[in-house]
Amino acid sequence: MIRVQQEDFDPGAEIAALTAGNHQIGGLALFVGLVRDIASGEAVSAMTLEHYPGMTEKMLSRIDAEAQARWPLEATLVIHRYGRLEPGDRIVLVAAASAHRDAAFEACRFLIDWLKTQAPFWKLEDMPGGAKWVEARASDDDAAARWKKDAE
Repeated sequence: MIRVQQEDFDPGAEIAALTAGNHQIGGLALFVGLVRDIASGEAVSAMTLEHYPGMTEKMLSRIDAEAQARWPLEATLVIHRYGRLEPGDRIVLVAAASAHRDAAFEACRFLIDWLKTQAPFWKLEDMPGGAKWVEARASDDDAAARWKKDAE
């Protein structure tokens, strides 16, 4: 399931809904990303996330379908927020459920790594010296490259 929304989410409620009634699930891995109050050594008072409606959901669906094809998953969930968020606010929830933990862990890691590098989101951080767009990081590209090698 994919959702792109402005509203906050409750990880506990989302996981309960995702796993309700599915007794084939033996392992569940999840990642929750939060807004930090510092970036590159500078204070961050807020972050504004922008996206391209329609294209974003389509790309997230492709990433999810790739995870479903690679691992025996019972369920997946990706929730990504947009709009103005403050330090401590939740940005993203990624969850993968499988009969066994290894598939859940690997799929969850894959989903967040590819989301970070493939999904069309743009982040603008408010700092004391002015707003700055967040640029792609080599470490995120390196993490995503791992999964490209696995596909070969």
